[in-house]
Amino acid sequence: MSDAAHTAADVAVALRSILPADRVLSAESDRDAYAHDDAEWAEYHRPLAVVLARTTAEVAAVVRYAGEAGLAVVPRGAGSGLSGGANALQNAIVLSLERMTRVVEVNVAERYVVAEAGVINDDLRQAVAAHGLWYPPDPASYRISTIGGNAATNAGGICCVKYGVTRDYVLGMTVVLADGEVVRLGRRTAKGATGYDLTALMVGSEGTLGIITEVTLALRQLGGREERAVVGSFASLEAAGVAVAAISAAGVVPSALELIDEMCVRAVDEWQHLGLPVGAAALLLCTVDEAGLTGAEAAASIADLMREAGALAVDEAGEPADIDRLFLARRLAYPALERLGPVLTEDICVPRAAVPEMLGRIRDTAAAHDVVIATIAHAGDGNLHPLIIAPEGDAAAKERAKRAFDRIVDDCRALGGTVTGEHGVGLLKLPGARAELGERVLAMHRDIKAALDPRGTLNPGKAF
Repeated sequence: MSDAAHTAADVAVALRSILPADRVLSAESDRDAYAHDDAEWAEYHRPLAVVLARTTAEVAAVVRYAGEAGLAVVPRGAGSGLSGGANALQNAIVLSLERMTRVVEVNVAERYVVAEAGVINDDLRQAVAAHGLWYPPDPASYRISTIGGNAATNAGGICCVKYGVTRDYVLGMTVVLADGEVVRLGRRTAKGATGYDLTALMVGSEGTLGIITEVTLALRQLGGREERAVVGSFASLEAAGVAVAAISAAGVVPSALELIDEMCVRAVDEWQHLGLPVGAAALLLCTVDEAGLTGAEAAASIADLMREAGALAVDEAGEPADIDRLFLARRLAYPALERLGPVLTEDICVPRAAVPEMLGRIRDTAAAHDVVIATIAHAGDGNLHPLIIAPEGDAAAKERAKRAFDRIVDDCRALGGTVTGEHGVGLLKLPGARAELGERVLAMHRDIKAALDPRGTLNPGKAF
């Protein structure tokens, strides 16, 4: 059967012959609902079918069928991605793992958890907290994003400046390969050096090399942390960037160091009425979590560095409610801005010393292209998220936003940065990723893809 001969009806019948009927969605409205992630500005097509798998065996059956039929499989978690990595292209089946939601094992003695790919990040964190353990990676979407999607994109989060990103915690995984075979990668021991690190290769591969159906994640002890917050307000984004660079240069390692600009603060406060400070061009939200005198000294040092960088005001807080309120503003910034119009989300990462310069270039780009750009950032590791807002239905503004997006990517690379810090390449970042990697390294990517997926079944056209 040629690709052109496939119809949605044919594919649905074939899938229902190998899966329970309720696993397959074939109505146009269902297929439209699963056609793309939250990066709606990226290309997408209506998939031929949607599968809501419940087991690894079902995932493997779908992949085998697709390979034999010459169809593509697009893996999907919660659909909360911002790069188009879960967008369906032509002749594709969207394979959702959202119903694979078991926390299989929490091993307290060895400090790891085994979870299916559809477990929500926050649900996993709560499950291990009940055993006195902690899973640090906390993307802003932690209440809705799945642990499998986090692994597929190597998600970061607010506390990754100190505690690392998803790859730093993935010990092993179960993966369905492009021929439908199921393999287990990695280990459950504290150390391991057997063979190539294929687990790390799969993390961040965006479903192009295999479909992750289960992960084994390292955990930390929950206790022993005593959070203090330091919040600085600044008259300009550049001044806030100077403070970020100074904190990094001083060797102080905060547990979080986040930046939100005035537009973000105003959008969140008008929506949620949190009583946030308004009027400054930027807020730096910092926490330290060392206990006792060490933590107090670290907080005082950060406060001094903010003042030296020209902060308009610096406040310190130790009450959990105050800390949660301020960081809620950071987590709510993206949905608050979405209320103002469609948002094109950047995800660049520059050396920390280059943060002031990059913030200035973002401001200049907004002026040059006559677009509105709000900025939020994991500033402590140089990961900036300029959010370009275009009014609904304004085609000219949308085109200017796309040009601004590309200029920001170019400026990031010129400053020694990388075009994606945590959202993945997906579709939106393909030109920037190709320029960053260069032809020889791209050839290495193609060779790896061809070795593991010679038919191009798994999420073709994404990531590189």
